[in-house]
Amino acid sequence: MYIPPFDTTSYSTTTQSPNPSWTYGQKVDATPAGKDWLAGESAGWKVYDTAEMDKANIRKLLNSGIAPRPMTIVSTISEDGVENLASFSWFNTVTDYPPVISFGINRNAAGHLKDTTRNLKNGRGFAVNIISEAFIENANAAAVDAPPDVDEWTLSGLTKEKCVCVQISASRVKESAFSMECELYQSIDITHPVTGERNSTLILAHVKYFHVRKDMLTSRGAIDLTKFKPVGRVGDISYARVGDTYRIPIPLWAQEEAKIQEALKTLASL
Repeated sequence: MYIPPFDTTSYSTTTQSPNPSWTYGQKVDATPAGKDWLAGESAGWKVYDTAEMDKANIRKLLNSGIAPRPMTIVSTISEDGVENLASFSWFNTVTDYPPVISFGINRNAAGHLKDTTRNLKNGRGFAVNIISEAFIENANAAAVDAPPDVDEWTLSGLTKEKCVCVQISASRVKESAFSMECELYQSIDITHPVTGERNSTLILAHVKYFHVRKDMLTSRGAIDLTKFKPVGRVGDISYARVGDTYRIPIPLWAQEEAKIQEALKTLASL
């Protein structure tokens, strides 16, 4: 199968939303795109009972159905001072005050804790580094299931940068335009409610410092996606880039009450 080369000239632009004329209460089939979407229901539904599925198929559905997922590479350090790198896509924000992020780590094929999990629990801190297109191959190399004596930093070609927090001994990834120095907030070993197996650990990380490259910041102090070019994961071995974006304001009752009440009256009279 032919796969074309990566298009380095591609960039994101902001467009209108898919249905900018949408009004309160409007059904999905009110637009041609909506009708096409709903037409797919004619094929029916396949319902999966997770109690009857094997681990591989559960993982396949989760990875391809919950997408895109943000990608990060986590840098840790062992109690003996050995530094480790590992990439994750089961990752996201939790709260902004205090700033807490999360990521999930499965155990290795033998059912043992991975180096990263052990390191995260040792109190020496760690860094969570967002992955951009320019170094996705470098970050992907850190996902190799190598033995403990293999140095992922050297293998990946990424550069160590000292963290500013004295309590955090791990290095951050210099190439990452958005890194977070973190301390462990809480770790939760996930236990299967039926079998009692412990296959993964949920990490809640308290962000102590942000490191943001100045050329990534907009005049409003946000990250410019067109420059940042973060990478997402979409299933199996597939990654995704950020495409075009569109802006939809969140409705505010104080501003929209009259429109909403009118729409509800109209819908009630139908």
